[in-house]
Amino acid sequence: MEGQAIIITLILGAIAGWLGGQLFKGSGLGLIGNIVAGIIGGFIGYWLFGLLGISLGHGWLGYILTAGIGACILLAILNLVIPRRI
Repeated sequence: MEGQAIIITLILGAIAGWLGGQLFKGSGLGLIGNIVAGIIGGFIGYWLFGLLGISLGHGWLGYILTAGIGACILLAILNLVIPRRI
């Protein structure tokens, strides 16, 4: 079951990272970057929404929405710290 959980986390992280990239309209991070942004965004989203007492639902859809918003926040911070190349 551990292998399946890791694969599901990577797939949901990739979807959430892609969603965050689409919502934020930032530069593309590629598949690995999307997975990382989605997973880190999931932690950011759950932490922030937990502080605010907000829940976007349970299950996969709730995770994807929360992680997608968290990925948007992560991308915004990254764009502030790392200047864009023209």
